Amino acid sequence: MNPLAILLLLMLFLPGTRASTVSEDTLRSIRFDQKLNSQVSPDLVFRDEKGATVKLGDYLGRKPVILVPGYYGCPMLCTLVLNGLIESMQDLRMNVGDQFEVINFSIDPDETPALAAQKKHSYLRSYGRPGAEEGWHFLTGDENSIEKLTVEIGFHYAYDSSIKQYAHPSGFVVLTPQGKVAQYFFGVDFSAKDLDSALVNASSDKTGSQIQQLFLLCFHYSPITGKYGPLIMNSVRLCGVATVLCLGLVIGRSIARDRTRKA
Repeated sequence: MNPLAILLLLMLFLPGTRASTVSEDTLRSIRFDQKLNSQVSPDLVFRDEKGATVKLGDYLGRKPVILVPGYYGCPMLCTLVLNGLIESMQDLRMNVGDQFEVINFSIDPDETPALAAQKKHSYLRSYGRPGAEEGWHFLTGDENSIEKLTVEIGFHYAYDSSIKQYAHPSGFVVLTPQGKVAQYFFGVDFSAKDLDSALVNASSDKTGSQIQQLFLLCFHYSPITGKYGPLIMNSVRLCGVATVLCLGLVIGRSIARDRTRKA
């Protein structure tokens, strides 16, 4: 997805100024720590999209896994992450369910398997490749399982009761077949080449290196002050200037072509 389009979407749809139950200190603590080689617990209990009780280890031991934290009722960021992931996976030769698996898990303990099933149906249709149903899982769980798994992968978030939404970072992790964290991906736009490399390395139990989180920080927004961080505002301004310059260049070339044609 075009970065300018993402910035504009966030400017349009993120909530405006209103009272918040989340402190500034808590907002500053929301991040995605890179805990490479950290082991996720295979005995953590969740429910799949059919309502059956499962363990995280049920999906480990065979193939690398893309593990996606978020929540199914998220009004914006989680949708952008999944759309970006699908675009990247569609450019891979590997297929979900054949060479790797995908696990989405909700950080909201009140979300239900029925909602997870709706999301699975929607994203399987968007992905569009046969056989993905058996390899793409949408899980819900209780607070204990959610908290332990998010700690293990370094995913920090907070609940804002005033708007009934979660403040959280964007991205996902790639796990080895044995459940060790092999690579992090941040933001909402992911390189298919990098994802392919991460999956290949993870399948051989190789761990990647840490990556910069600049793109994630571009989306910082404070529901307390109703203001965007200076980085996103500067990015929007720069994109605006670039857009004006491009339009001027296009118009100038068009005028030049018209004069040449008339001559």
